[in-house]
Amino acid sequence: MSQKNKIIVFALCGIALLVLPLVLQQFGNAWVRIVDIALLYVMLALGLNIVVGEAGLLDLGYVAFFAVGAYLYGLLASPHLTSTFAAIGAAFPNGFHTSLWLVIPVALLLATFTGVLLGIPVLKLRGDYLAIVTLGFGEIIRIFLNNLDHPYNITNGPKGINQIDSVKIFGLDLGRPLTIGGFEIASVSLYYYLFLVLVLVTVFVCYRLQDSRIGRAWMAVREDQIAAQAMGINTRNMKLLAFGMGASFGGVAGSMFAAFQGFVSPESFSLMESVMIVAMVVLGGIGHLPGVILGAVLLAALPEVLRYVAGPLQAMTDGRLDSAILRQLLIALAMISIMLLRPRGLWPSPEHGKARPLATGKVMPTTAQQNPPGIDFPADAVPGSTVRRQDAINP
Repeated sequence: MSQKNKIIVFALCGIALLVLPLVLQQFGNAWVRIVDIALLYVMLALGLNIVVGEAGLLDLGYVAFFAVGAYLYGLLASPHLTSTFAAIGAAFPNGFHTSLWLVIPVALLLATFTGVLLGIPVLKLRGDYLAIVTLGFGEIIRIFLNNLDHPYNITNGPKGINQIDSVKIFGLDLGRPLTIGGFEIASVSLYYYLFLVLVLVTVFVCYRLQDSRIGRAWMAVREDQIAAQAMGINTRNMKLLAFGMGASFGGVAGSMFAAFQGFVSPESFSLMESVMIVAMVVLGGIGHLPGVILGAVLLAALPEVLRYVAGPLQAMTDGRLDSAILRQLLIALAMISIMLLRPRGLWPSPEHGKARPLATGKVMPTTAQQNPPGIDFPADAVPGSTVRRQDAINP
């Protein structure tokens, strides 16, 4: 594809993304809400792809960073702390009402610190053992959030935190509809544009990381840690950096989730959420950004689409099949079918090091295949001679 055609395609895609919520809101805000949640999952999947896809570290507790960001915004943008603790209420009589420009950097830094904190004790673990420890870490965070209501009520326990402020940008309240020239843009559509900007920033950062020295170091650690150490790569720092960078995106997505929902509780950050995020990365294609985005969008939208399939099936069985269980069954069957047909994912990363196919279907040989040593290009012009040819392969 030529450069001009690429620009046209990108322009058309950009226009489609800008118009999408305005079209969907005509069919109901529920469809725009589905797209909003899908964008949040795209951020989560891209963050986990750094840990799993780039560095090769299987993390089953990624939802913990999502929870950290959500509860941070919930505490800083709700009357919970000021109404629970008299000293805080006296210091901030009007409540916190923290600005978005402060919440995002703080959520990013706190989630990064939490990711590094997780990475320190698991530096020498690999494979299944690493997965078990990270799984336990995610559950520990959820249990802490569920029980930090006694003796001091910090998280309000299983009841969660409500009355969370909506996002306000330059005086524009995203929690209220915006009317322009008689056309009303719904609140969920305004959040869509905010999430879209954050996703584009995330994609840009991930794309730049892939081609950087850090990205290549992560790939080296993923392929062979011993060889990476032999090449002088500090594998300890690279692993900690992967955990921290991946967690930072989860923290930002969590803060946006809390602002969007207006309520957070520990049940929103269960183990199944971590499993779903890992499934998005694996289903789309580990290590490939377009594939990860595709997997996140499909798995985020699939349960809502199957809602319209499970309903009629439940009616056919006179209600003997629970629609929620049936939806999970259909999702599992769809994922199994896809992985059997496409083991490397729906959109896997291109394989490097293989010969390029020609237009005629033949395979273009590599340099070593074009000039194989031993016959036409011997190492020595004359066996036993001390004079070597200039085009010899062996020095």
